[in-house]
Amino acid sequence: MIQETKLVSRRFKIPKVYQLETALKYEAYDTIKESLSQSPKRITNLVVESGLRGKGGGGAPAGTKWQLMPDDDPRPSYLVVNCDESEPGTFKDRQIISRDPHLLLEGMILSSYAIGANHAYIYIRGEYQSFEAILQGAIDEAYEASYLGKDILGSGFDLDVTIHRGAGAYICGEKSALLESMEGKRGHPRLKPKTKEPEWYFDNPTLVNNVETIASVPYIVKNGADAYRQYGTECSPGTLLFAMSGHVNRPGVYEVAFGTSMLEYINHFGGGMRGDKKLKALIPGGSSCPVLTADEVSKATLDYETLQAMGSALGTGGMIVMDEDTDMVEALKNLLEFYHDESCGQCTPCREGTGWSDKLVGKILSGKGTDKDIDKLLSLADLMNGKTICVFAPAVSGVIRSFIEKFRDEFVAKEQK
Repeated sequence: MIQETKLVSRRFKIPKVYQLETALKYEAYDTIKESLSQSPKRITNLVVESGLRGKGGGGAPAGTKWQLMPDDDPRPSYLVVNCDESEPGTFKDRQIISRDPHLLLEGMILSSYAIGANHAYIYIRGEYQSFEAILQGAIDEAYEASYLGKDILGSGFDLDVTIHRGAGAYICGEKSALLESMEGKRGHPRLKPKTKEPEWYFDNPTLVNNVETIASVPYIVKNGADAYRQYGTECSPGTLLFAMSGHVNRPGVYEVAFGTSMLEYINHFGGGMRGDKKLKALIPGGSSCPVLTADEVSKATLDYETLQAMGSALGTGGMIVMDEDTDMVEALKNLLEFYHDESCGQCTPCREGTGWSDKLVGKILSGKGTDKDIDKLLSLADLMNGKTICVFAPAVSGVIRSFIEKFRDEFVAKEQK
């Protein structure tokens, strides 16, 4: 019998834990005073040893990114927390900022101290107004209690936290586009550097991490790297807040260890398929991940390596479940309308490819398509893959290819007779 492993979500169901008075009764900020009296490198080393991976979609080792931050640069360093949760099917970060915002702030204090940052930003999705209000309330409380601001708890360490609201652009979830937006420019992804280096905010070294990644830090600092590694797998240690939506009886967010059976997760936490229908397909990590068939789902486990080996990705852990009645052509059309609208337009293969693909699927859906149109979609997918600045177009390419290769019969069935 699988069960939730509550490392990040352990306080979620406590009434009013978003308020400091309640949070302090349940060990909030317990790690701060001792940690700020020790070497900043201790925190970074713990994160490295824990194997914590970025939980915003990419899954890169978090500690490796932290180690890119310079030790002796005279310029100020910054921490930026990515809360631009715009990936369809993903709604886990808002659980953290609305239910336990002090956990995120505790993680931000520890992370900022580790990298030598005295100012941290939370870049939040523009539509998250009500959640932002809760988060700002927690920030105000933390200032009043001396967990933020000048000389935190008499440690000599200063930290200011600012919320920066986005304007609803999906592309600003990409870290370099996010920073461009913060600098007051159009949210266009930047060219990747030739060597590994930190991100740059107004030419100052900057660490960008997802909300859940930073919210995982207090547990690691308090309990140690080995305590975190006892959950999950060797290559995917720890837990993730998996979001589940679609044709299940109990959609929601449930935290489990990496390596959990995907089908058991759906049946146990989701209560199985709605209306006792059969599972047909599933998108495992937010809408930009290649789709899986029901047979693949039955063999899958919730970790980065397994899903990569299956030709898909764990992504943000946002599972979109589809039953036997789902029209896969309509499902792809719905996704492509979104990506067509959200392409930033900087790269021609993405700007033109998403629009053209959207029109072609619309043509097939209307009964006017042919085999040539299906093949043209696959050709467009190839043209979009690996020829753009960011991974937006390659992700769309993978989605198109997976839908056609696994459900081509449904596309053929709609061809012009």
